[in-house]
Amino acid sequence: MKKNLDQWLAFLESNHPTEIDMGLERVQAVAQRMDLLKPAEKVILVAGTNGKGSTVTVSSQILQAMGKRVGSYMSPHLHVYNERVRIDGQPVTDELIVESFEEIDEARQNISLTYFEVGTLSALYIFKKLQVDVAVLEIGLGG
Repeated sequence: MKKNLDQWLAFLESNHPTEIDMGLERVQAVAQRMDLLKPAEKVILVAGTNGKGSTVTVSSQILQAMGKRVGSYMSPHLHVYNERVRIDGQPVTDELIVESFEEIDEARQNISLTYFEVGTLSALYIFKKLQVDVAVLEIGLGG
């Protein structure tokens, strides 16, 4: 039976690794398998302690005003998971997120991924699929 978004999120929350490896090797391997290492022509990474979400939002709005198709990714969400991944300021659909989770689950094979890593790969998948001009991503540890 196919999972809906709520079922996928519950699955991801309950099946994350018990120990988190702070390296990027696992997520990079899955991204490479899925051809997601370059999700857009231009990629902007936003890092730091405070203000990342605001910086992603404002940067995305400026790029949109310049006529660019913009994908943005940030966490956590306030109300619904879809807020994390936006195309031109609009949250993506449940169906698109579910599709991305299914593709990631198939590509990861025996590689365990954290909730955040799956979310990041999901955003990259969606940006590539929808052919954004610029991807603006809030990043965690290690970029």
